[in-house]
Amino acid sequence: METRERSQHSYMWIPGATTVGVVCSEGVILASEKRVSYGYLVVSRGGKKVFKITDHIGAACAGLVSDMQILVREVEVYANLFKMDVGRPMSVRSAAKVMSNLLFNRRLFPLITQTIVGGIDDEGASLYVLDILGSVIPDKYAVVGSGAEIAVGVLEEAYKEDMSLEEAKSLVTRAIKSAISRDVMSGDGADFLIITKEGIREESIKF
Repeated sequence: METRERSQHSYMWIPGATTVGVVCSEGVILASEKRVSYGYLVVSRGGKKVFKITDHIGAACAGLVSDMQILVREVEVYANLFKMDVGRPMSVRSAAKVMSNLLFNRRLFPLITQTIVGGIDDEGASLYVLDILGSVIPDKYAVVGSGAEIAVGVLEEAYKEDMSLEEAKSLVTRAIKSAISRDVMSGDGADFLIITKEGIREESIKF
């Protein structure tokens, strides 16, 4: 009984989130709700968990906000150095692999973040999911964070590969709203990173 109570207590101090990524016919949508919680305390109602890496690559995270920021900043530096050295933008796959290497190199003192990397390049739109040790899994849609179990059910029921941008955005919004209604560590609206051939557009909505 004591072990179970200790386990439940320690779980409550893991920062929560509901973070979603979806590939659609026109590009990729990354989104996350805005609540930053620490146990029973809501630290912020305006936390940003989606990040631009390059003009056509973004990341969305769940976990410690400080670790997300450090990881994305490092990948952004490598992407800029690659473009200066080679003369062309880094691909989405390469950005995910760089992030994987950074996470794996920190495996003994890991960055506490689950990450979705998505974007569009010469190979088209793509999405990769990474855990805290750097595993890289390509997918068409993904959810990470404390609300993932609820949100992924909404995606699996309605996702189609040929969805338009507006249909995909509507589905992502519905998935996040569904998670927020049940997950106390998620809430207070959502930030979107909409990635197409034209570039990256950021949007926010309040629930």
